[in-house]
Amino acid sequence: MPKELHKNSSTNGAPPAVVASGTPPGAEEIYPNSPFGEACANIPSGRDVEWQPLVDYRRNGVSETTIHGAVAWVHGKEVLHSCGGNVLCYGRSMMKPLMVRVFAQELAETTTSEQKAIAVASHNGTAEHVAAAQSLLHENEWSLMQTPLDLPLVQFGRQVRRPRRWYNNSSGQHAAILKGCLAKGWRRVGYTLPEHPFFQAYLKEVRRFLGESWKPLRIARDGDGFPTVSTTVTELARCYAGLTQTRGEDWLWESMCAHPDLVGGFNRLDTTVIKSCNGRVIAKEGADGLLGLGIDHPDFPQGLGVVIKIAHGWNPQATWYLARGILGVLGFQLRNPYPLYRQKAFLVPHIVPENLRESLAQIPTWDSFDPNRELYPTI
Repeated sequence: MPKELHKNSSTNGAPPAVVASGTPPGAEEIYPNSPFGEACANIPSGRDVEWQPLVDYRRNGVSETTIHGAVAWVHGKEVLHSCGGNVLCYGRSMMKPLMVRVFAQELAETTTSEQKAIAVASHNGTAEHVAAAQSLLHENEWSLMQTPLDLPLVQFGRQVRRPRRWYNNSSGQHAAILKGCLAKGWRRVGYTLPEHPFFQAYLKEVRRFLGESWKPLRIARDGDGFPTVSTTVTELARCYAGLTQTRGEDWLWESMCAHPDLVGGFNRLDTTVIKSCNGRVIAKEGADGLLGLGIDHPDFPQGLGVVIKIAHGWNPQATWYLARGILGVLGFQLRNPYPLYRQKAFLVPHIVPENLRESLAQIPTWDSFDPNRELYPTI
């Protein structure tokens, strides 16, 4: 018996192990060394930062669940209000408008309004979304797509599907970037890698609002295959303030507001916000637990950007309550989400600047027809 097989053979008669025991070469660079996580210089972990309570769910007056996170308000480049806005996170899909803006000029005349909207989308993967994404490329170019295989984000009824690239919520973005790379004369092989000209151009767009000297502390691979950069919640809000201030420079704002159902989809928060605000607000969800709001408001002529980050990750219902309160104090009416079953939601006042808290107190997080299911009926 060869030495290798003899070494891995079991003494109780079990078949030999296929994989050799021990740590594979180079694993120390890939895998963590401790279940507690290693400390990285200048990068606080989620247990180090001071997450703020944002909304709590109460059953008959007693808090059962408290949602923590961070909120930042930026007007132009001025930080108006920060509630834990120094938290470091990844911008994820919330940054798609800035990523696609790299090709704003190239796509301006060669794409329809629907194609422009799907380019910045994190869509549900419906037939409408897939058709809009596919229309950006000739069928012969589809094999260039490096979108990860996925299923529709929201499925209705009992549907049996095979994972496909087009179902991925970022398929429109991938198709638009491939189209843009061709128009710029950039190679399309490796378009998802950090060393590709596209990513370097994207960093330039971010530095337009964060300063030429800004550098991300970390670059990681996003779920859609593109690089995502680490930023604070306040920096993300500054980017959305910049998108608001420069909204007239390109088609991004107009296309998102013209086709909100392509940006997200049925019962998605960003889609509902865009619909509710009649062209005055763009909204974009991002994993994990992010919502970016670009707000056109007369009291904030330099452009208002507000970003919400939920500490424990994607939570559309909690984020919805927060967005309703924040938009409500600015005069926008966003409906409540579907009601909690045996709880009521209550906002924490510090999610808005101090001068707006009196207005916040007038915005209920429940509807008048919601029954108090947490109470026993009086007899």
